[in-house]
Amino acid sequence: MTNAALTDAAIAAAAAEAAPMPILVAPHAVLRRKTREVKPEDMAEIRRILPSMFSAMYEAPGIGLAAPQVGLSLRFALVDLGEKDAREPIIMINPEVVAESETLAAREEGCLSLPNQYAEVTRPEQVRVQWRNVDGDLMEREVNGLLATCMQHEIDHLEGVLFVDHLSTLRRNMILRRLAKEQKMKRS
Repeated sequence: MTNAALTDAAIAAAAAEAAPMPILVAPHAVLRRKTREVKPEDMAEIRRILPSMFSAMYEAPGIGLAAPQVGLSLRFALVDLGEKDAREPIIMINPEVVAESETLAAREEGCLSLPNQYAEVTRPEQVRVQWRNVDGDLMEREVNGLLATCMQHEIDHLEGVLFVDHLSTLRRNMILRRLAKEQKMKRS
């Protein structure tokens, strides 16, 4: 395991002791805002809240969580495709897709900010992603399959884009109406 992976794993392990942050649900305005780049002076606060973000993601349960989903307009996100006993956390600060394949793949996606809503989304099958880790080191990784889908989904959140924005207007509106109805029933 690399030093960056060990650091990410240690932060994720602290999630067991951290109270989960509440996850915002669409149509919350923060979910539609483009985030600002993380600066070095933001890192102390980010390090402090990361365990609570991991806690929220694991409790949901989910495989990715972006800062806007917990009310922060900062450009960072978490992903972890590992199982409970074999975590594989990745903390991406200021991530960006720097290359993508022409080959597309359709996968069913869901989102913690659109609970119980799923749809097939077509995205590039393979992408190269760059980001900074919590120590400020530049990371770059070529990913495919579910990890590529997850990273693209979380980076979309940092641009104010939800997975339903990749769907037809009709399908998107159906999902958003169904979500609104479910949320209204939940409150009453």
